Amino acid sequence: MRSWWRVLGVVAVVGALSLGAWAEKLVVIGPWSGDEAKPFEAVLQAFTETTGIEIEYRVMRSEDLGKVLPAQFAAGIAPGDVLLTAWGWWVKKFADHMVDLSAEVADVPFGFLTPIVVEGRTVGIPYAVWVKPGFWYRKSFFEAHNLKAPASWEDFLALLARIEAVPGIEDAAASGDEVGWPLSDTVEHFILAYGGVNTFLGLTEGTIKWTSPAVRAIFADHILPYLEHASEPIEWTSAKDLWWEGKYGIYFMGNWLTGMVDDPSDLGVFALPGAKAVTGGTDYIFVPKYSERIDDAKKLVAFLMSKEGQEIRAAGGGKLAIRTDVSPDAYPPAEKALIQALQGFKIVPDMDDTIGGEWQATFWDQLKLLWVKPEALDDVLRVLDEKFPKG
Repeated sequence: MRSWWRVLGVVAVVGALSLGAWAEKLVVIGPWSGDEAKPFEAVLQAFTETTGIEIEYRVMRSEDLGKVLPAQFAAGIAPGDVLLTAWGWWVKKFADHMVDLSAEVADVPFGFLTPIVVEGRTVGIPYAVWVKPGFWYRKSFFEAHNLKAPASWEDFLALLARIEAVPGIEDAAASGDEVGWPLSDTVEHFILAYGGVNTFLGLTEGTIKWTSPAVRAIFADHILPYLEHASEPIEWTSAKDLWWEGKYGIYFMGNWLTGMVDDPSDLGVFALPGAKAVTGGTDYIFVPKYSERIDDAKKLVAFLMSKEGQEIRAAGGGKLAIRTDVSPDAYPPAEKALIQALQGFKIVPDMDDTIGGEWQATFWDQLKLLWVKPEALDDVLRVLDEKFPKG
């Protein structure tokens, strides 16, 4: 009996220590890990140095948060104090569980995106902008093999063939994958290039069918021929490494790639010929009302959105500041070049993140199928129509 009480005592002490650890540090949950997380962690470190408030950073992607948070919110708890998700639709859906952050961003000059406001309460704040400008390549690789960015669709197909003729190349293009979202980014770029902004927005809003002849033609005439030169889906960070090592010639990815390679100055990028728009988006900051440190959480939010905080983030590369008063001089050379390259392009909201829900997961799954079984095109398009949200 005495030993049993000793065990209970140990459990109680461990529990108390765990609660103490929670209270001691502000818990921040974001989607970035490894090299991709370093610029954000630099901002968190600067906040700690300024305020003395210690932070524990944990990694959870939007799809994981979306699975666990509803049950936790229903129980009146949350896994952290300040969280970030790419899913603006999700933030709106669960707005009742979030703190009003209006005061923390009252003076922020927002650019491409603005805060999510529900019934007068600011519940989600766009943090840093990412864009998906096109296909990345190593300048040194293109120079060594006398390759150049394409000016027409025919040039693009010829480029793919020339890349595949290089010794050691496995496929012309690497296909990054996670749960399907990097594949969706590639498809959205093709839709913008060969269907235009109106078709893209019509698909996003549900006013245009995926099985319509015009949309099917984008897949049949452009995406399927591209897939003949693209790898099967590969975990996206591994795909990045293989591409950088020279196993593939081009790689479609968002601009966060600039912060994940050894030599960003060796990066070049081109949009598909004919494209006049690219997708962009952000990760939204929110504070659950179940946080035990709401005041400290608000201080961090204010710092993240301050000009100082945004400039620290911009200096790390991989994202663009949401504030319009951050100078281009705050960015590394690769981001400066990207900003210049995007002149004249319209930025439209990422399609699958805008629609969200069950359809987003279906979109990812169906594209993974298409990548390995192109002959399933008609079935894929039919399913995308069937699963599109009603009403």
